[in-house]
Amino acid sequence: MRRVRPSVTSIRRYVSITIGDGPDAPLGCGPDGEALRTVRRYARTVCGRFTLTVPTYEILAQALGLEPNAAQAALYRPRYNVAPSDPHWVLRMKSGVRELMQASWGLIPHWAKRADQAGKPINARSETLETKPAFRESFASRRCVVVADGFFEWRKIGKERHPLWFTPRAGGLLLMAGIDSKWTDPATGLEKRTFSVVTTTANDVVSPIHDRMPVLLAPESLELWMDVSSQYERDEATGKRPGLAVTSEVRALLRPAPDDFLVATPVSQRVNSVKNDDPSCVAPLDDRTPPPEAPPPGPRPLAVGETASLFGIEPARPSPKRRAGRA
Repeated sequence: MRRVRPSVTSIRRYVSITIGDGPDAPLGCGPDGEALRTVRRYARTVCGRFTLTVPTYEILAQALGLEPNAAQAALYRPRYNVAPSDPHWVLRMKSGVRELMQASWGLIPHWAKRADQAGKPINARSETLETKPAFRESFASRRCVVVADGFFEWRKIGKERHPLWFTPRAGGLLLMAGIDSKWTDPATGLEKRTFSVVTTTANDVVSPIHDRMPVLLAPESLELWMDVSSQYERDEATGKRPGLAVTSEVRALLRPAPDDFLVATPVSQRVNSVKNDDPSCVAPLDDRTPPPEAPPPGPRPLAVGETASLFGIEPARPSPKRRAGRA
């Protein structure tokens, strides 16, 4: 049977369905190496790395209004380069009480039969939360807050990618809207919690670099975003739960952050590699060791084939070749 080579259009469609959600398809978390290369070629992600540099768990718990937890304190460490598939801290509401838990970055819907075929999108476009099967149920009943204090975007200068670290101008936490899921492996019965960061159109600070940005929540909006109790209340007359409905107040949160909220800082290119996860990843370029000084102006030694003139150094003209033959 003759093999048919897939067209670029079909490859793009495959990436959108299998890997992620269109322009927000994730870099670095496809089902296999080939899919990863396809994503990098045809898709561009937003918020593909972020940070949580709070030095101790106790400080983080206090900032989030949580009671300290010894088990979580033992697991906590500052993160300077959180990448797709990494475990990270998300905040949820359980029985009206805030709960911090760890989940892997890259959503696996609860109905997925296999994790390696689930796509694991790291971003969920706010415009498709109620229409995409992978997001719809999590948006209605499993909304969370991805706890961070900055995220990275890259600008390309020549052939190099230079990172910018977007952080709150006033300092403190960056509370990104997220959706999560609890997936059970049919083969082992083990549960895995995963999440995705919700994105929206970029504000004036981010738009010169990317047309998307994470949905950032104000502290006073956390309860509204995380409260999904209405999805579990049964109708008194029918005894049934409501459909996957979301209130207009929740939808109103899906907007860009104010233009004066974020500041962009150029940082070290060490963050380009997921292998690096230390304070040097967020070192401002101004604080790094300056490049070597240029040599002082003045004449330099002549190279082979050069001669000196009043107007500088110029290549020497080659002497004409002698005609071949007898003298």
